[in-house]
Amino acid sequence: MAVKNVVILGSTGSIGINTLKVVERYPQKFKVVGLTAYNNVKLLQKQICKHKPTHVAVKQKAIAQFKKNFSSRRIKVLDVDQQLEELVALKQVDVVVIGMRSSAALKPFLSAVRAGKMVAPANKEAIVIAGEILMREAKKHKAVIIPVDSEQSAVFQCLEGHNRKQLKKVHLTASGGVLLNTPKSRFDKLPIKKILNHPRWKMGKKITVDSATLMNKGFEVIEAKRLFDLKDNQIEVVVHPEAIIHSMVEFNDGSIIAQLGVTDMRLPIQYALTYPERMDTGLKGVDFARLGQLSFQKPDVNKFPALGLAFYAAKKGGTLPSVLNAADEEAVDAFLEGKISLTKIFKVVEKVCLKHKIESNPTLNQILEADQWAREEARKLLY
Repeated sequence: MAVKNVVILGSTGSIGINTLKVVERYPQKFKVVGLTAYNNVKLLQKQICKHKPTHVAVKQKAIAQFKKNFSSRRIKVLDVDQQLEELVALKQVDVVVIGMRSSAALKPFLSAVRAGKMVAPANKEAIVIAGEILMREAKKHKAVIIPVDSEQSAVFQCLEGHNRKQLKKVHLTASGGVLLNTPKSRFDKLPIKKILNHPRWKMGKKITVDSATLMNKGFEVIEAKRLFDLKDNQIEVVVHPEAIIHSMVEFNDGSIIAQLGVTDMRLPIQYALTYPERMDTGLKGVDFARLGQLSFQKPDVNKFPALGLAFYAAKKGGTLPSVLNAADEEAVDAFLEGKISLTKIFKVVEKVCLKHKIESNPTLNQILEADQWAREEARKLLY
């Protein structure tokens, strides 16, 4: 495998940190050429010293200081809010790992596929709100998209080497999150710290809250539909608390292929970076004897209505997924700030979605306008 030049958007988050662990394991295979961060500048500075990228992107207020600190290294310092599209499209870049959160990832994602790059997205928001455009542009410019989300990576792996026309159904697994065995009547009585204590995965705060409400799984339904060109009736969600099976695909002969592995994001990240090769991760495998059993159950959409709303958004399409995502981002941020209860997140998002007039086959501008409209409507309900 030739050396791959990698850009990591959101290098100080959990995806970025794990990506750098993979790079560190195989320094002869990967070279970091770009790192970006919004807030954690201290960690970013450590990453720069260790991995010696040629390009870095930070908030505008930090640019001057970074130029001063790293002037001897000849690092080009960019504006993280304005120049990510430029960074990912650089000729020397081979792989773009998208670990940054929110719809802010859409424009650099689009720039990367238009530049024909291999894109490894952990960010699902961009695909949720503009998946049709991204997939169309990727095909047009011969870009390769290999998802890093464990569930989407699992589907990607299970479909490899198989005829897509023979696919019957995709089964997305959900751990059930921290609230799986908690009565809905107690949701608003739990402290934020409890909600953020996911039983299986270590993730950012926003995605952990979405996992607790199953909104994250709903986003994955929309994401899978776009990534794999699925029909609405080809996607099912099954709750699998052990989180060993990351997803399954069912073919028209009744055969089901599953991808299993330990709950460590380095597995799907490394698969994306080394694709089509597989290399040792240094992680322990699944001990089936110790595990004992794998259990499954249907998701309770009455207890977790966000999942049902996401299925509705997936079916309606157009600008509704953009509205769903934007309203959820605003509501979850308000929850994390202690301004609203957990159950109010859904109430706000549902009201905004039901108020929205859906634009079918939207342009990129219409998607972004819907995003902004939803944020403004959500804030009216929140503050």
